[in-house]
Formats: sequence, C-alpha cells, structure tokens
Amino acid sequence: MCISDDTTIFAILKNTRGGIIVMLIIDSKDCENIDKALKKYKKKFEKSKTLLQLRERQAFTKPSVRRRGEVLKAIYKQQIASGKIEG
Repeated sequence: MCISDDTTIFAILKNTRGGIIVMLIIDSKDCENIDKALKKYKKKFEKSKTLLQLRERQAFTKPSVRRRGEVLKAIYKQQIASGKIEG
C-alpha cells in the first residue's frame, strides 16, 4: 500500500498538564510506502524529545539535585578529557 501523490502527514501532540504542544510534519513522496512514512514519523518524534520531556515532568526534581547532577556530570567529562578515567 502506498500514499498517493505528494501528501503531508500532520501529527499534533499535546499534553494537558505541562502544556507541551508539538507538531510534526512528514512530507511523503510519490507512492511512498506507509512503512517508510511511519519510520520517518518515529524518527522525527524521537528527535523532538517529547517523550523525554514528559518523563522528566512526571516527578519534580529539586533545583539543587538537578544542579548537583550537572556538576557531577561536568566533573566526569573533565576527568575523561584529562585522561584520569577511561570512558
């Protein structure tokens, strides 16, 4: 089965709590397979990081905890760059 002509597939994703609204637009070419269009959609959805944002918003993390995680990550990256730790 194929999508006839040049069609555009729109997907609007909305979260009622966080107010996240994402619109994904997938352009399909002449007689493109639906599986290919679905694969494009999934890839765009993953790149938009919508699911990641929804998972982050499920539980509140205190700013101090978030900052501590960022500092530890920066220290780890610096140690890898200096050669103290092998990544």
